Amino acid sequence: MSKVLHCSQLSKSYQQGNIETKVLNNLELTVDKGELLAVVGSSGCGKSTFLHLAGALDLPSSGDVFINDVNILTLSDKERAAFRNQHIGFIYQFHHLMMEFSALENVAMPLLIRGDKPKEAIAEASEVLTQVGLAHRINHRPSELSGGERQRTAIARALVTKPSLILADEPTGNLDSDTAEQIYQLIRSLNQKVQTSFVVVTHDISLAMRMDRQLKLDHGKLTPFVDQKLFVENESLSN
Repeated sequence: MSKVLHCSQLSKSYQQGNIETKVLNNLELTVDKGELLAVVGSSGCGKSTFLHLAGALDLPSSGDVFINDVNILTLSDKERAAFRNQHIGFIYQFHHLMMEFSALENVAMPLLIRGDKPKEAIAEASEVLTQVGLAHRINHRPSELSGGERQRTAIARALVTKPSLILADEPTGNLDSDTAEQIYQLIRSLNQKVQTSFVVVTHDISLAMRMDRQLKLDHGKLTPFVDQKLFVENESLSN
């Protein structure tokens, strides 16, 4: 199985005066093609920092990040931005849609930024919005969409460039349980259809446990995560 993401000896520290704060410490991770990975951890443990490094939005203090066997840290800023646009999609908790544009325009934006012809970008954006169940809402602005519809628009925007890797930061964090379930089903469905890999950072343990693999970020490293509640229940059943 081919590797989509590989982080090797990844470290990140911040210096403030004479005080150094180490957020990530020689972190190791490999994500395979088509894998759904959940990363859990307490607030402030460095989950967002990890996503920014994995997504080439920030540079580590040391270590390497390979996406599709390309070391993105060897690229120039311009090359890294172009690589991000082509290979990586991002989904944020607060969606970060541009409020003055329609759902269709928001989703088409990454294609327009990379230089696609407007007619082709709009057609591709419309197709992806249809895939996520928003064909009837493409001309609505974010203020006219529900929370779940905004998040589905954000997912469509992440998918429109056909990336091999999508990084999601608390994608269900602002949603009620029913809408969160819809978003999970959408992620699972799209993953199965197009084999896009997902790395999902979440506080939602129930969501994390439905992914293919779960890791915990603790003291700057990723370790296997076991939900203690489920562990206790399984132990009770076995006894």
